[in-house]
Amino acid sequence: MSAAPDAMSSPQWMAIANQNTPTELVGALTTALAHDWAEDSDRFLHAAGPWSDAVAPLITAGWTLSGPARGRLHVTAPDGQAGASIDIVNRHPDEAITLWAGPSGWGTRAGIAFSSRTPSHLIAATAKAFTDPAPLPRWRDTLHPRLAAHATFTPVEPPQAPVPTPRDIRSRIAVRPPVPVGSIPRWSTATPSVLLPTRPAARR
Repeated sequence: MSAAPDAMSSPQWMAIANQNTPTELVGALTTALAHDWAEDSDRFLHAAGPWSDAVAPLITAGWTLSGPARGRLHVTAPDGQAGASIDIVNRHPDEAITLWAGPSGWGTRAGIAFSSRTPSHLIAATAKAFTDPAPLPRWRDTLHPRLAAHATFTPVEPPQAPVPTPRDIRSRIAVRPPVPVGSIPRWSTATPSVLLPTRPAARR
């Protein structure tokens, strides 16, 4: 995705997510962007702040800052399975800050790269989603084995129908329709729609 002052201008900043990036991470970015969108607001175009603002949620969550190495700083999760890479050398790189998660590899590592002018609060909103401990729904059969090795699975079973109590059964019996009174010709299969009159007692 990208943002520009108008439809005819070149993008002021860009964010690119790869094919492995979960919808929850992309959703965090688009939700923050939607909050900025208003007829009289251009907050989503504001110049980026310091890189420390962008990765502040990661540092707050206890991730480790290291580097520089080859012109980049690195912020790494305690388990080493997620992190951020920050370019501190190039003036306007297309990948100024990259958030990543998962084992290295084309089919396993998720990544979102932000260009140098991306507003820091949008990157921070995305980074915060990387630290969210809430469980996520996943199909075990569709999860890459290398990702499944680092996941903790809790099966989700559909709730069972409650067993009716004696009170429930009693209330159902109470609302049964009345049984028609009277005789029906034995050759008929119809059920009378109204109650038939009761026969008078025979006189002796």
